[in-house]
Amino acid sequence: MMRAILIGILVLMAGGIGWLSFDWYQTRYSGEPFGAPFTLVDQKGEAVTEAAFRGHPSAVFFGFTHCPEVCPTTLVEMDSWLKKLGNEGSDIRAYFVSVDPERDTPQILDAYVSNVSDRITGITGDPDKVAAMAKSFGIYSKKVPLDGGDYTMDHTASVLLLDPRGDFFGTIAYGEDGDTALAKLKRLAGKG
Repeated sequence: MMRAILIGILVLMAGGIGWLSFDWYQTRYSGEPFGAPFTLVDQKGEAVTEAAFRGHPSAVFFGFTHCPEVCPTTLVEMDSWLKKLGNEGSDIRAYFVSVDPERDTPQILDAYVSNVSDRITGITGDPDKVAAMAKSFGIYSKKVPLDGGDYTMDHTASVLLLDPRGDFFGTIAYGEDGDTALAKLKRLAGKG
């Protein structure tokens, strides 16, 4: 009985966090262009700008390759959701933007993302430009020192959903129910 109550509380908390993230982004960016113009590079070293998020629905996740759990889990989930959508989601483009461009060179990002999916494009670049781009999208990231001189990155763990105009459409929270995430992506695909 107690276990069922605890599970219910956790489910409600996860749903609440997802709703709060969505509400915050929608309130902040509703009716305005989402994000600022940027020029970075993709995992192949080719220039990429905000135009990459136009003309089709997009799912954008900010993370880093040295992430122990959240980032690899989210990438695998994104790939799985896109596969489950099949042709229905063929217009959705997915992106993994590094919040750790000092370590995440195009070559490292290419190896990391390519091991998970051929549907997800990695984006990196000059650290100041990446930080400015992330900030313009309302993404939090911070370097956290570790013992021995190493570091990790603390960052927003939601997937941003953008409509074909590049406007904010919603979020998928980390740990959100897979069926709910898939339903959100189906609605996004309908915008294509």
